[in-house]
Amino acid sequence: ASINASTSGGGGIITNADATGNLDIQSGGSTVVAVTSTGVAVTGTLAATGAVTLTGSLNTPNTFGFKNRIINGGMNTDQRNAAASQTFTAAAALAYSVDRWYGYCTGANVTGQQIAGGTTPTVTQNRYRFTGAASVTAVGFGQRIEQKNSYDLAGSTCTLSADLGISATLTTVTWTAYYATTTADTFGSLASPTVTSIATGTFTVGATVANFSANISIPAAATTGIQILFTVGALTAGLTWTIGNVQLEKGSTATSFDFRDYGRELMMCQRYYVKAVKSAAEDRPWTLEGATSGAIWYPTANLYSPVSMRSTPTVTLLGTISYTNCSFENISSQLNGVRFQVAASTSGGRIYALPNNTGAGYSLDSEL
Repeated sequence: ASINASTSGGGGIITNADATGNLDIQSGGSTVVAVTSTGVAVTGTLAATGAVTLTGSLNTPNTFGFKNRIINGGMNTDQRNAAASQTFTAAAALAYSVDRWYGYCTGANVTGQQIAGGTTPTVTQNRYRFTGAASVTAVGFGQRIEQKNSYDLAGSTCTLSADLGISATLTTVTWTAYYATTTADTFGSLASPTVTSIATGTFTVGATVANFSANISIPAAATTGIQILFTVGALTAGLTWTIGNVQLEKGSTATSFDFRDYGRELMMCQRYYVKAVKSAAEDRPWTLEGATSGAIWYPTANLYSPVSMRSTPTVTLLGTISYTNCSFENISSQLNGVRFQVAASTSGGRIYALPNNTGAGYSLDSEL
């Protein structure tokens, strides 16, 4: 049966009875609500001006939280540079910038930096911006999503969305989605990629930052990790390219950006990269002290990562480490942190191994 709000002639209500046990509510002959014995189906947007009470569960393709498979899509976390400018070297290997994001360029060097956000198209605290230079031929900005966070997307339709803006003469941003070809979480290098293209497209972008979106059909084979890459052409002197609120979600509709609390987003970033450095007088990432009476021994400090990392990280000492009555012996890493060891001298006395200057400490890197 049906009830139709007719738009023909003088309009009116038209009813049609049958024995199906179903009821279609129509507008202009098109069904907008279908009621059957198994439930109610709504075509289009369901708008409610009052409260909606559910006695069962609400099922949506992208849920309400953690729908975004991109980490740090809002560009709020920048452990490496703390919002300082970073130079990307032309034709060099990809370089990580704000957490989870890498950049590269060809033709000439460019700079990139976390910047303040804006109120258009939505209120956001931060974005990322590249500044061009003479002879630049291309700039890329991308993120690799590990298998554990993308496996279920295989065989589904996803939506990629981002806030984008380019100054002056450039108007095109190209997006491309890939998956790791054979080995999980192994994407290769810029020079020798080991990825298979899923889809590519372009956005026509202006100077005012606006939101753009595209649907991507993820193939069933894409169970090994996904890479999302944005590129522009000749970002020459005086030109800037701004990116923010990047989201990859399951479903064919671009929904509002998934704002996660900062502490949670930071922990998600620290699965891939941790930077622990001295930032104030007594704010050291470690203090290794002891005493020796003459025999050589090897004091050790165990430094723990805030979260268990994706894989055994590469550890790098940063800044100046001061050694008193001892010398550097060894540093090694594991999923949960670092083992830092010194060799105490035979001269006796107190020993210290301290990151003394601002910025001294260590980093742990297990990026894809």
